[in-house]
Amino acid sequence: MVDLSKMTTENRNPDTMDLDTMTPLELVTAMNREDRKVAEAVEKVLPQTAKAVEWVCEAFEAGGRLIYMGAGTSGRLGILDSSECPPTFGVDPGMVIGLIAGGDVAIRRAVEGAEDSETLGIEDLKALSLTSKDVVAGIAASGRTPYVWTALSYAKSIGCRTISIACNEGSLISKFADLSIEPVVGPEVLTGSTRLKAGTAQKMILNMISTGAMVSIGKAYQNLMVDVVQNNEKLRARAENILMAATEIEREEARRLLNEAGGSVKLAIAMKQTGADPKEAEKKLKESHGHIRAWVERDPE
Repeated sequence: MVDLSKMTTENRNPDTMDLDTMTPLELVTAMNREDRKVAEAVEKVLPQTAKAVEWVCEAFEAGGRLIYMGAGTSGRLGILDSSECPPTFGVDPGMVIGLIAGGDVAIRRAVEGAEDSETLGIEDLKALSLTSKDVVAGIAASGRTPYVWTALSYAKSIGCRTISIACNEGSLISKFADLSIEPVVGPEVLTGSTRLKAGTAQKMILNMISTGAMVSIGKAYQNLMVDVVQNNEKLRARAENILMAATEIEREEARRLLNEAGGSVKLAIAMKQTGADPKEAEKKLKESHGHIRAWVERDPE
């Protein structure tokens, strides 16, 4: 039996002992006060998070994938982050993958015993035909989930780089990871409810890893989403706005350029900034590995 009393995330918060007597305003004020500690905890692990960004960027450039693994809230957060990458950055859904103990049904409903399995995580990775090019990131607020640590151990045996993200210092899963990220956010407002501060910290770190890696491989120009997928009216308008902001043109010209570029914001920006036709711009972007600045704003010398 695991001794939960030694885990910070399971301790009682002395500032919310009267949670059940608080007014709604007092309760949300207490939660807001505690949430301020999350950013501070994440700040302390920025060097490790930056290293994770570097590793994932290198994996992407080598044709590898980022695979998140977790149970419960941690697993759902990985799935959330992975599912947002294709529309935001225009990448294949298989580039960032979220796995949750118990499978897709566990996204909405708890699957009894799944997180305690020492074989399910390994089976899930085998089903993905894991290779040494991939990076596997195990997420567990407690830092002790069997589904996660056994999967990390297997991934290491394949030659993958492995990352652990937990909210307890010296966590078990860190022993099976090449890189450990441990934002210690302290006891939750509601004792043991790690979907709160711990979940927020994990979400912040996943945001940093995926966004940082995608920007590093050329999925942004300045601070603009130049590979955004336009699958509804709002996103088509966003694409026009991005092109207008990047090139200081009017909407009519933006629509014309996007049409000539086959809907690619990145290609349209390159065409406008250099005067190149679509074929030449596409060729140059490939030579610069998708980085607009590397070509459009290169030194004229």
